[in-house]
Amino acid sequence: MLSGIFHPKNGKAKEDQPTPVAAEVTTPASPQLLGHLLDANKAWAKQKQAENPGLFETLAQGQAPEIMYIGCSDSRVPPTEIVGLGPGDMFVHRNIANTFTTSDLNLLSVLQYAVEALKVKHIVVCGHYNCGGVHAALSDQQLGLLDNWLQPIKDFYMEHRRRVEAVKDPKEKVDLMCELNVLRTVRGVCHTNIVRNAWKKGQDLTVHAWVYRLSDGQIRDLKMDVSSSEQVDPTFEQVLSSRIKPAYIDEQKA
Repeated sequence: MLSGIFHPKNGKAKEDQPTPVAAEVTTPASPQLLGHLLDANKAWAKQKQAENPGLFETLAQGQAPEIMYIGCSDSRVPPTEIVGLGPGDMFVHRNIANTFTTSDLNLLSVLQYAVEALKVKHIVVCGHYNCGGVHAALSDQQLGLLDNWLQPIKDFYMEHRRRVEAVKDPKEKVDLMCELNVLRTVRGVCHTNIVRNAWKKGQDLTVHAWVYRLSDGQIRDLKMDVSSSEQVDPTFEQVLSSRIKPAYIDEQKA
């Protein structure tokens, strides 16, 4: 994401370089694109029906996924495909930088339906390394409306700035913030009344933190698995401490 604004390797702003053109993408030319997609859909539906007769009739009756997925909108991270699932297997919400705010009625509505109606057993927050949204949050560029959206990530970075800045390699620093942003979102989801009330009622529900690596297609489990209100903050602090170096004692106060 935002690959036309930031260098994918060092996270610095591209001041003079244009946004990559569509010709770099391996899809048909624009005039034929929609027709190609419709033809591909017919072939896909035919293949699925052959592999699993009655699949679409079953899906038309309703859905019962056990997993809710909260991820980034990045086109390189197709949620069901990277974990080998199919239609009806996972309830999905995506936004820029897989972020969470208590004012995001879109995410909260999806979360409420997943927890209260579908009774999902797992909520997976899956970010990805080299995330353009995180790149943007760490930059000093003004990006218009995006600045408001990314502000929670900026605030979290400032909260842990000294420890994050201890990482000198620019790419590693961004990737670390990609991990920390996932942890932040997991904590936020766990603190919603939706999830807390589900736990209070004894509902079987666990929230997980994952990060996807674009370079090899592998998912890293950050080992933040929360299944009760009491576990949220202790687990968050434990995993956070394992990812970043302890802050140095302020020498002025020593």
